Order: sequence, then structure tokens, then C-alpha cells
Amino acid sequence: MKNVNPVGWFDIYVSNLDRAKKFYETVFNLKLTDLPIEWGKQSFFPFSPESANISGALVEKADFKQSESNTVVYFETEDCITQEKRIEEAGGKIVSPKMHIGEFGYVSLFIDSEGNTVGLHSRK
Repeated sequence: MKNVNPVGWFDIYVSNLDRAKKFYETVFNLKLTDLPIEWGKQSFFPFSPESANISGALVEKADFKQSESNTVVYFETEDCITQEKRIEEAGGKIVSPKMHIGEFGYVSLFIDSEGNTVGLHSRK
């Protein structure tokens, strides 16, 4: 197998899809798309099937248990600070503000409106 990024999709489980959609649409200034209801209550992040970018979905689970120790998904951004400025206003909480990680750029961590720990990654 080639040494390539194996991540192709992610699900972020939430207890309230409408609230979570509003949070992510506000923080990242984008529009999520609802999937057919027969797949369950889900909304996916924008992506292009013609490109190699990674995407995922918010998935509402009736038995979802909030936890700050879930798997952390990192969203790419131009500069972590841009999204950090929107997080608390959208109903989240910054856990670890932008920090330098050497040659790999910068990261920050936040808790979303559903209690998930999520990361941001930027090169500057």
C-alpha cells in the first residue's frame, strides 16, 4: 500500500442535528447538505467527488452520550484564529487556543455545541 492519507470520510455524532448544523455552518461559514431521511438524520460537509478532499457528516444519534474524549477530527483552515473567533458565539468553547506544532503548522481544539472535541489545523 502507498503511504497516503487513508482518511476518506468521518462522522461526528450529535444529539441535536439542527443545533449542530447551525454551529458548524456559523464557525466555518459554509452550508451543510441534508442526506435522505431514510439514511437517518444526517447532514454532510461540502466536498467535490472529482477531488481528493475529505468530507464527513453530522449524524444524529438518539442514544448519543456527550464526551470530551471522543476521536478528534481536525478541520483544515487558512488560519485557526478565523474560526476561533466564531466558536463561542456559535455555542462552543475553545479548549486549547492556536498553538505552534513545529514544521506542521498550528492547531487549536474546541468543544462544539454537542460536546465533541474538534480540532483546527492551519499552516500559518
